[in-house]
Amino acid sequence: MGRYIIRRLIATVAVLFGVSILIFTIVHLTPGDAARAQLPSNAPEDQIQQIRRAMGLDKPMPVQYFYWLRNAVQGDFGRSYQHRISAFGIVKDRFPNTVILAGSSLVVAVVIGLTVGVIAGTRPNSRTDRTATILGIIGASLPSFWLAIMLLIIFSLKLGWFPAVGMYDVRGDGGLGDLARHLVLPTVATAAVPAAVIARQVRSSILEIMNLDFVRTARAKGLAEHVVVLRHALRNAMPTFITIVALQAGYLLGGSLITEVVFSWPGMGQQLYTSIGARDVPVIMTITVLIALVFTSLNLLADVLQGVIDPRIRLM
Repeated sequence: MGRYIIRRLIATVAVLFGVSILIFTIVHLTPGDAARAQLPSNAPEDQIQQIRRAMGLDKPMPVQYFYWLRNAVQGDFGRSYQHRISAFGIVKDRFPNTVILAGSSLVVAVVIGLTVGVIAGTRPNSRTDRTATILGIIGASLPSFWLAIMLLIIFSLKLGWFPAVGMYDVRGDGGLGDLARHLVLPTVATAAVPAAVIARQVRSSILEIMNLDFVRTARAKGLAEHVVVLRHALRNAMPTFITIVALQAGYLLGGSLITEVVFSWPGMGQQLYTSIGARDVPVIMTITVLIALVFTSLNLLADVLQGVIDPRIRLM
């Protein structure tokens, strides 16, 4: 088990390294000039060049990346060009708000996806199964930003049931009631696609397992159907379930960033949106690398859990 974890850990570090190179290259090839963005539009060229040298932008890109990586592994992600303070400090303040939105969406997606998937998988070709399949296809096809805008128009602007904007930091004075009211629509918008994907995967896995010999043997012993499903089918579907939940948890973190912009949720997504407009490279790099770190860590955790549940996976 130790060797398996070390192999997965090395693969995770390699992925993070590759992602950081890719993000750094994309950010620096994006049209625009970070040095020019710090000055008025009529600033003289020599002043712009002076700012560019001070920011290290006059050096070749590989050199810039080397300095960024050297500082990043020491916990220094640079200073925000826009706010003149630590980029990590800015992201750290926004991170809890994003975690709350992504976490609530994950809970909703898992509860709905697992419940619908098990019910549909144990009743193949029934009306319930066909309805769940159609809703799953529709749900998995919906873009999060489109669903967020539709929910905002219908339930906020038309019906007035939930606030459209106005959410402030979760550590503010609004309390849990205010947080819950602001959380409903963004959570639904973010959880729709992962819930549909989890339901489809669980349905397929349960359907396959229910036709295996050991399930027929369990039924032949006279076990109740719910015992067969919970003790035998669902337990054997756990490796697939863990993998899909881990992947969807990473998706939720990225999907919540888009939803945050629509609902003005004060998280990393809204900060990333404003930072891209200002070409605030240190903040952009900090947010994207943090998202990649969380995503790869969740996958590492899923791999380890799979290895614990199914020893055959450790030998692959």
